[in-house]
Parts: sequence; structure tokens; C-alpha cells
Amino acid sequence: MSALAAEPGVPQGTDWDEIVRVWEETDAPEGSKVEIIEGIVTVSPPLSEEHNDTAELVQRLLYKAIPDDWGVYQTLGLACPETGGLFIPDLCVVPRAALRRGTRVPAGEAELVVEITSKSNANHDRIKKAHGYAVAGVPLYLLLDPWQSGRPTATLYGEPRNGTYRVLASVEYGEKLDLPEPFKLVLDTGIFPLS
Repeated sequence: MSALAAEPGVPQGTDWDEIVRVWEETDAPEGSKVEIIEGIVTVSPPLSEEHNDTAELVQRLLYKAIPDDWGVYQTLGLACPETGGLFIPDLCVVPRAALRRGTRVPAGEAELVVEITSKSNANHDRIKKAHGYAVAGVPLYLLLDPWQSGRPTATLYGEPRNGTYRVLASVEYGEKLDLPEPFKLVLDTGIFPLS
């Protein structure tokens, strides 16, 4: 049984509301992603065409597998103040009823989070965000990692417990990965472009 874990890294004495205020007021170039990771506001550059293509392909498949009252979102903020995180995942599946709370929702409201690594910040997705999503209790975390040691992989994590996920399945790009209930979706990773 494999697991994915990390130690929390929230800076001591951090005022969550102040960090969120800085996040809200950050003026970043168009197309950039502004997140809070371990209590630090971070700005990532616009995503590559391959990254966007992968997100769009997964989004298209997810819409075929989710209930009508759920949505698939690319710019929704998922808040995890317990780990000092406010993440903008590449994709997240959230019941629409959770969106009544504004531009961000508690991360635990998500049924599935999908992150696609970028070369410059892959460890955020592999370690820091995975820990935050596990702490929040997101049931499924799909990590699409075209930068994994020259071997692009898709890994599905689940069963979050004490800030740690269990690896449910891991395949190299080109193979198929099954998403369990409530999705019942076979994801053919061979359709993903390589960076």
C-alpha cells in the first residue's frame, strides 16, 4: 500500500484573513494563477498549450460521468486554511450547491481534484497541494504528471486520512486508469499531449 504524505508547512503566527486579503489584491499578469501554498501567495505563469489541452480533455470526459447538479471548474478557489492553502486546481468537481458561498469554497466540498504538473512547480502538486487536499478530506485526487522522471504518469489518490492519501492506481501515459464511484470513468491517458 503506497501513500502520499507531507508535513504541514503553515508559517507560525500566520493570520489567515490577512493572507487571503493579499491573495485577493495580488495583481498578476493575465492568465497567471495566483494561489496560497503553505501560507505564501504564489504566482505561476500562464499554462502551456499541452497543459490546457490535457485539462480540456479531462473536463470533457468528466462532464459525461457526473450528476447534473455537479460542475467541473477550472478557476474555482479551494480553501484549506488548516494547511495555509488556497488552491486553484486545474480542474475540480464540486456540487453546484457549494458555490453559493462565493468565489472560493472549502476544499472538502470537492468530490475530485485534478492537478496537472508544470515543470517549474511540479512539487507543489505532488506534495504540498496533495497534503492540503488530503487534510481537507477531498475523496479523490488525480495527479497527471507529464514531468515525472521522464516517465509521464497518472496517479489516482484516495482514502484521505490524517493528511495522507493512499495510492489507488498509477499508470504511465498511454495506459488506462479507472476512476471509481461516483464517476465510473475509464480515463485513457494516451490522449494526453506530452509537454
